[in-house]
Amino acid sequence: MQEPGGTTDHRPPRPLALALLVEARPKQWIKNLLVFAAPAAAGVLGHGDDLLATIGAFACFCLAAAGTYYLNDAADVAADRRHPTKRFRPIAAGEIPVPAARVIGVVGIAAAVGLGLAINPELALVVGLYVATTTVYSHWLKHLPIFDVVGVATGFVLRAVAGGTAADVPISNWFFIVASFGSLFMVVGKRRAELAELGDDAGSTRRALDGYPPGFLAQMQTVAVGVVLVGYCLWAFEKAELADASEPWFQLSIVPFALAIFRYSLLVDSGHGGAPEDVVLGDRTLQVIGALWAVTFALGVYR
Repeated sequence: MQEPGGTTDHRPPRPLALALLVEARPKQWIKNLLVFAAPAAAGVLGHGDDLLATIGAFACFCLAAAGTYYLNDAADVAADRRHPTKRFRPIAAGEIPVPAARVIGVVGIAAAVGLGLAINPELALVVGLYVATTTVYSHWLKHLPIFDVVGVATGFVLRAVAGGTAADVPISNWFFIVASFGSLFMVVGKRRAELAELGDDAGSTRRALDGYPPGFLAQMQTVAVGVVLVGYCLWAFEKAELADASEPWFQLSIVPFALAIFRYSLLVDSGHGGAPEDVVLGDRTLQVIGALWAVTFALGVYR
């Protein structure tokens, strides 16, 4: 099979239905689980209406993300065909026509905003901001050093905000800081892995990578780790004070949270940070630490 753009691919073409599903990148929908963070921290997921609203918010971001993946890959098809792995994406591989991809992308985004409007008009606004951010990122921010990582991190933060909006729970200042710098930490790790993988050819597939001096992304990662750890500690103490409980579950949750951050940092520095979802799903130690944190924090919320 000879791809448009001159790249030879010996893989047989996928059936259209499978190609459409692969292009939507369902594995990356794990990022959308962030919508459950604020409602879970507030202890409202046990309420039927709040749980349904949060699940609806999750569906909104799955639709919106899939739509933006279609539109972005249609816009980046030429660059993707030069990338060692992105060239196998269905649009870049020629399995989905570019015009059809654009139509599917628009329909997915419209469905996401419509569902958000049915749940809560403010949720529709957050979904719209997410779509606008990803659009600006795709056409401009991704080419600018620093702004490219901030643009992607903003998408994570909006997911976290959307959960609180859907369930109508307030967003703590410290929660917002943890979500913001935690997102930045993961995105910077992804960029570091791309630089390590692509080397001198990094700029040919992502222009912004040429703008990062050696060691700069490592400095950004260090700053993000420091802020997210301090922010989480202060948030945990705030939660403990508001709960006024005798058991220090929120304070104890700091230990597995810090271990998870350090474990993720180790994996990034070892060259495994190219895709956050692959890091989380592929490392058993990180999964165990994450489960320990979830249980400890849940004991504080639902004791």
